[in-house]
Amino acid sequence: MIEFVLSIVASILILVGAIFAFSAAVGLVRLPDLYTRMHAASKAGSVGSGLMLVAVAVYSQDLGIATRALAGVVFFLLTAPISAHLLAKAAHSVGYRLDKVSVYDDLQEQIDRDKPASDDE
Repeated sequence: MIEFVLSIVASILILVGAIFAFSAAVGLVRLPDLYTRMHAASKAGSVGSGLMLVAVAVYSQDLGIATRALAGVVFFLLTAPISAHLLAKAAHSVGYRLDKVSVYDDLQEQIDRDKPASDDE
């Protein structure tokens, strides 16, 4: 009976994780600029992959496999936001601009505010 319940829980986790991963893939295709695409890939992709790894941990019923799967989840949650932030900042600094439908550029305002005043003005 417990194996059946664990199979159902793992199946639900895989299904929800696949929905998140699919939404990340759709976001990569449909969103207008690099920054929104990166947001979709890092957030929804991490949640989808994390849920699938949790499903592996639940279904395996093995402490070693569960530990490695949960370590993978922690790795995703720690590295995806940091790498997305650094990639977006690098893309902004080399000149990739927001799409015209984006309303506000917080980073450009911060750069303009931190820029030292020149002596020519």
